[in-house]
Amino acid sequence: MEQAKPRRRVTLSTKILIGLTVGVVVGIGLNLALAPELGAEPREAYQAIERVADEYVKPVGDLFLRLLFMVVVPIVFCSLFLGVASLGSVQKLGRLGGRTLLWFFGTGLLAAVLGVALVSFVGPGERMAADVAEQVKQQYLPAAQAKVAQSAEAKSWLAALVDLVPTNVVGAASSNKGLLSLILFALLLGAAAIGVAPERTRVLRELLEAVYELCLRILDWTMRLAPLGVACLIFHAAVKLGLPVMQLVGWYFVTAMSGLILLQFVVLPGLALLFAGVGVGAFLRRCRGLCVTAFSTSSSNATMPTTIRTAEEEFGVPNRIAGFVMPLGATMNMNGTALFLCIVVLFLAQVAGISLDAGDYFVVVGMALLVAIGAAGVPGGSLPLIALVLAQVGVPPELLALILGVDRIVDMARTVPNITSDLVCSVWLARGEAVGDT
Repeated sequence: MEQAKPRRRVTLSTKILIGLTVGVVVGIGLNLALAPELGAEPREAYQAIERVADEYVKPVGDLFLRLLFMVVVPIVFCSLFLGVASLGSVQKLGRLGGRTLLWFFGTGLLAAVLGVALVSFVGPGERMAADVAEQVKQQYLPAAQAKVAQSAEAKSWLAALVDLVPTNVVGAASSNKGLLSLILFALLLGAAAIGVAPERTRVLRELLEAVYELCLRILDWTMRLAPLGVACLIFHAAVKLGLPVMQLVGWYFVTAMSGLILLQFVVLPGLALLFAGVGVGAFLRRCRGLCVTAFSTSSSNATMPTTIRTAEEEFGVPNRIAGFVMPLGATMNMNGTALFLCIVVLFLAQVAGISLDAGDYFVVVGMALLVAIGAAGVPGGSLPLIALVLAQVGVPPELLALILGVDRIVDMARTVPNITSDLVCSVWLARGEAVGDT
């Protein structure tokens, strides 16, 4: 009698993908069946579904997000300190930091240029009728004005540089806005540890290594909830998605999503093959669970611990490299955001009938790189900064209202290449180290 073949276990990434699919299908199905036309009063059935999504489904997804955010600060601090301290010399830190920043700048510039090229080729704003633009604008004008008001509170680059140095490290660790300050402190503390006798810092290293391991264990527990959390987050987003608005701003939506898809599935895997020697198929297969998590959470910060673990477990990246690159990348390397900003600004300029010259294009690309560094790694964190760029090139910032109806899904999509670029960077640096280049 033949022995029964053992059943293959369903991997976590497959479970997360199933949760994503269920959330999308059910949410969009209900949206298509019940959502009102633009400007029309919502039906009672749709209001009931929205109420269920807001009061019962979203809190489950938010709980999953909060569990991820809970371990971000200790993982960032521990991984950065331990990674820098283990380099052994400030020269190695400078070399690793220089290569990392070169990658951030190079891939950000590549993404921004891709965004400019797509808008110039497709011309989404030129395809939008004036009456349709006005209709959508009126629907979302209050939300756009709120984003413009946030942009007015933005500080100058010099004031932002001063704020980067925290007066209270504990206070900086208490919010996502202070994450860059915490990163700076961890980098400085790790660099200082290089110049101190190892026996003097042994207890601190062992303590932080233990905290790091404990946080990874909590992350493992949290990721077991990922299929349910992802399904709830995606269901809520799909139910609330402005499908009628998507039809009206369809050319913008197609242009933005096409650019992000090209960046994620062509450009970044191509860079992984070219610089890290990882095949395109193998690369996409190994990071699929990470990409689904990034898409559903729409947050580079929340995904950061998973990105570190994926780099170490799936690609064999040493902890000192993954722990150095990922925290920096989550706040300073947002390729998807750079591409998105260029598409939004040029699309709205076309809608407004404003002709931009070569100097304006340089401003847009340059500002895209700055915003990609300065945007918060949380959902919608780049929109107030985009309002600043619009004003810089003479486009009315209130026109942001035209994209807000579909921004949630675009925001989710642009998070994926943001974290994927960090992953490719870490694999590239690890390969260089393996052949003695770092």
